Amino acid sequence: MRFEGKVAVVTGAGRGIGEAYAKGLAREGAAVVVAELDADQGERVAGEIRSAGGRAEFVPTDVSDESSTRAMGEAAREAFGGVDYLVNNAAIYGGMKIESLLKVDWNYYNRFMAVNMNGAVLCTRAVYKSMHERGGGAIVNQSSTAAWMGAGFYGIAKLALHGITHTLASELGWRNIRVNAIAPGPTDTEATRSTVDEGILQSIVSGMPLKRLGTVDDMVHACLFLLSDEASWITGHILNVDGGQVMRV
Repeated sequence: MRFEGKVAVVTGAGRGIGEAYAKGLAREGAAVVVAELDADQGERVAGEIRSAGGRAEFVPTDVSDESSTRAMGEAAREAFGGVDYLVNNAAIYGGMKIESLLKVDWNYYNRFMAVNMNGAVLCTRAVYKSMHERGGGAIVNQSSTAAWMGAGFYGIAKLALHGITHTLASELGWRNIRVNAIAPGPTDTEATRSTVDEGILQSIVSGMPLKRLGTVDDMVHACLFLLSDEASWITGHILNVDGGQVMRV
């Protein structure tokens, strides 16, 4: 129960890895704000956490909209008294367009970047004062190994998220707020399988040192570690959870 008495916001928590993050935090004692755009899925996850004996509230949230993220921060204060942890997981990924940067529809591109890149900034702005008032906290941003692979505008957004992680770690350190990121490799989720062809997935896995797809549990273990006091002297770090897909020196 590493997070008993703490409050965590998880964006994009209505399915996939975000849902697993929310439920993992709840299992270890945190009250969880399920910040999700899809009301049906958000209500479902919050309800399942409560049914399992945890505390959770669904808050409808569009991470690309400043007024929506501010309302999310206020709702967290009202429901649970404030915020200790933030997981910036929300992203356009499952079923996303895979197109050339030179040809992708410009409105789609701007919406994509507003969610996948700027959403982490807006959500952090919405909760960091509450974290500071409560003595500090921790933030985990959801990146991807695509950041190092020239993987189109998705990779660009994730690479930018690394810069955001480093900058926020520098800006928030004096407030005792740590900021790190997780870069998952290919992970067995509905979103991945709806986006990446099975043959391509198997080709990627065959070239990795640990020859299997990642699981949501692999990501949850890493996320909870980075949020916990066990990582109290770690900030500005990008943690690959990828079976050795990307090895950096």
